[in-house]
Amino acid sequence: MAPKSTSPTATTSSLCSVSSLFFLLSLLCILSISLFFLSNSTTHNHHVPNPSQATSQLPQTSIKVYVADLPRSLNYGLLDKYWYLTHDSRLGSEVDNEIRKTYLTKNLEKYPPFPENPLIKQYSAEYWILGDLMTPVEQSKGSFARRVFEFEEADVVFVPFFATLSAEMQLGGNKGVFRKKDGNEDYERQRMVVDMVKKTEAWKRSGGRDHVFVLTDPVAMWHVREEIAHAVLLVVDFGGWYRLDSKASNGSSDMIQHIQVSLLKDVIVPYTHLLPRLHISENRRRQTLLYFKGAKHRHRGGLVREKLWDLLVNVPGVVMEEGFPNATGKEQSIKGMRTSEFCLHPAGDTPTSCRLFDAVQSLCIPVIVSDNIELPFEGMMDYSEFSVFVAVSDALQPNWLVRHLKSYSEEQKDKFRRNMAQVQSIFEYENGYPGGIGPIPPDGAVNHIWKKVYKKLPMIKEAIIRERRKPPGVSVPLRCHCT
Repeated sequence: MAPKSTSPTATTSSLCSVSSLFFLLSLLCILSISLFFLSNSTTHNHHVPNPSQATSQLPQTSIKVYVADLPRSLNYGLLDKYWYLTHDSRLGSEVDNEIRKTYLTKNLEKYPPFPENPLIKQYSAEYWILGDLMTPVEQSKGSFARRVFEFEEADVVFVPFFATLSAEMQLGGNKGVFRKKDGNEDYERQRMVVDMVKKTEAWKRSGGRDHVFVLTDPVAMWHVREEIAHAVLLVVDFGGWYRLDSKASNGSSDMIQHIQVSLLKDVIVPYTHLLPRLHISENRRRQTLLYFKGAKHRHRGGLVREKLWDLLVNVPGVVMEEGFPNATGKEQSIKGMRTSEFCLHPAGDTPTSCRLFDAVQSLCIPVIVSDNIELPFEGMMDYSEFSVFVAVSDALQPNWLVRHLKSYSEEQKDKFRRNMAQVQSIFEYENGYPGGIGPIPPDGAVNHIWKKVYKKLPMIKEAIIRERRKPPGVSVPLRCHCT
């Protein structure tokens, strides 16, 4: 019997079935292996390439801020008042007097510019922080702070008082009454701010512990500090909080208690630098070893400056200049800092000054001779990577400081400058928009300030809970003297 023949159609159908089955099994195998490695990669790879994926894994990507309701006269209205001044005899005012000539011919803007007067500009943090919060949501996507309009939703309450501008205007207009209350417009504004915020439900729910005040000038809100001691204070250092009046009689003093400020609850913020940034690519050979420009005579902790001056003023390779980077001295300061290897930063009336941040922007290695200094954003950066820290006792030994600075090699100094270039933007407030209303640099000072405040939230919440569980009539003592 002849064997049965297989039709071509049947054979082809059989082969297709086998091929299809093989292909399907192969595909499933490949898919399973791919899913395994993808799952393994997601679990063990810490470097997520997609920034949005990394962000989504964070518990919170912003701090929710409610802006306390204060009249415009306590912030931007103060700027209106400043620009309407017919004159200002304070140092550096010639810059702003030029601005007034054109500014007063126009209608005042809703968000006026901040003074260029260096005595005031160095404390402009209050202006840029509020500008960020006033920026429309659609323009503020790079900000770590997210404004909310119900205080119940907020992590913190920002108090929009230009405390420094208020103090400086009083000092410029009638310094004689600054420490008094009668006839002191600054005191009247301080009083208005505190009275208004203490009446709000937001203050009552926390006792003010979640309220944020900007007090960059050492004398800002001088008369009411005790009443806001529980709040989060944004300060340039703690120097102005230990003021002792040497003229006080009967052994008494007007010392402001140390328990009102602490690294536990407060945030050290940078001064606004007055000199422009020098990019690392623009750096040139530096002829001078050490440079300093400033006032020789200071008070309290600043007495070390006068002693250093006498030790260094005639030393070869060291330049000690009396003055301030106002309109006439700015170019001199730029040249001095950009042509010097090191820039001296001794304590003044307070432990720090804007000089440190001018040095960073000029890529001049800071030499910090200030034993009690507090610095902005520590924990986010290591200042020893681009600064030289010297104990006062060592610096005051004859010839010690110059010998020490000469011991640094060219390689070490270049490394300091490269590290400095990496942090220059962190100390930048300005965003380049009129009135400060617009997107801020994501890596700038304002965002770093809010990130520091964000880190305080667990402590703030704990303090509020502790206060609530106290029986009526029992108060929690101020214990913020720990640093």
